[in-house]
Amino acid sequence: MRIEKLRQTFDVDIKLVHFPLHPDTPAEGREMAGFYKERGLDPDKMYNDMKERMDAEGLPYGKRTHSYNSRLAQELGKWAESNGEGKKMDDALYKAYFVNSNNIGDVDVLLEIAGAAGLSVEEAKSVVENRTFEEAVDADWDKSRQYGVTGVPTYVAGGYGVVGAQPYEVLEKLMQEVGAQKR
Repeated sequence: MRIEKLRQTFDVDIKLVHFPLHPDTPAEGREMAGFYKERGLDPDKMYNDMKERMDAEGLPYGKRTHSYNSRLAQELGKWAESNGEGKKMDDALYKAYFVNSNNIGDVDVLLEIAGAAGLSVEEAKSVVENRTFEEAVDADWDKSRQYGVTGVPTYVAGGYGVVGAQPYEVLEKLMQEVGAQKR
């Protein structure tokens, strides 16, 4: 993946900052076909374009029928990150959402994902029920707004940024422009 290649090539500290792409998505989700139609986009073309990008990255990608609210998943991601298990949870959430089209806005589904990632289901349940990482995700959302983020992924370094699934060369150029040191 591009991010791993950046970590190996440059002496950089890469941090995930959560972003509210569609925070108004209801708990039951939103049908992708209608979502694309509202924007005048062809669902099959959008899927094929994204599938091509994911294939180029060596990432699995399924054909999702719905988009789901990711707020609680972001809070669980912050919890896992605080325990040094962020990558495990991120990978499990990616697979659940982008490969298996699971509703990551559903608490029971999130608890299954946490368990499958090898994390404590009881702790995850407590995090979700008590909204333990709500403020941390709010801070990420604020930071995203300050950066001017309008889409995902967005890569920010040294006050500069690029939006979208960019080729590795674009990210490498960003690192060079901000003076990141090669390893």
